Amino acid sequence: MIIMFASQKGGCGKSTTAVNLCAYLAGQGKDVVLVDSDRQSTASNWIFDREEHKHLSQVKSVQKYENINSTLSDLKTRYEYVVVDSPGRDSREMRTGMTATDLLVIPMRCSQPDLDTLPKTLEIIDEAKDFNPIISIFALLTMAPTNPSVNEIEEAKSYIFEYKELPVLNSIIFDRKVYRDSMSNGFGVVELENEKAKNEIINFSKEILNA
Repeated sequence: MIIMFASQKGGCGKSTTAVNLCAYLAGQGKDVVLVDSDRQSTASNWIFDREEHKHLSQVKSVQKYENINSTLSDLKTRYEYVVVDSPGRDSREMRTGMTATDLLVIPMRCSQPDLDTLPKTLEIIDEAKDFNPIISIFALLTMAPTNPSVNEIEEAKSYIFEYKELPVLNSIIFDRKVYRDSMSNGFGVVELENEKAKNEIINFSKEILNA
């Protein structure tokens, strides 16, 4: 299965969620490869740091830019899961990746600038469906406020619900320091002691794998 994370806006936790999914899958004994198609190399840097911890479950990785369709199709024949981190903008990597992807996750913060990217993103997805009509698509709220008195989550959900073709996952990734700490050390939060963050990634992973 090819699972791609794509967004037209950076800073939405795209790479963080992608590598945490990889850590979860690897911990479950799955054969997983991470494809970093973002030249910022955030995901690849996480892999580099992870390699220093020999006791952690292995996550293999590939860096590939420009047209990534054939690379994804080839990796799908050799790995159980192919997780793709694409650039945080409209790019050739994002567009060609969509033509090969089984499941597309669109991470977004509960902010109007993030939500405003939806119409253009859905337009790009519609074009990709001409080549890949079986692609499944989900929106994921990320870096959400932990303060229960803030209504941003419900407001964001209400906005996304207007786009009937884009289901919103029940899982939510909240803005927690442990995500930033784990990224800088090559860990997934499922390998650390923060139960709230660990459960967020477990619930998210199970939800998309069972979608």
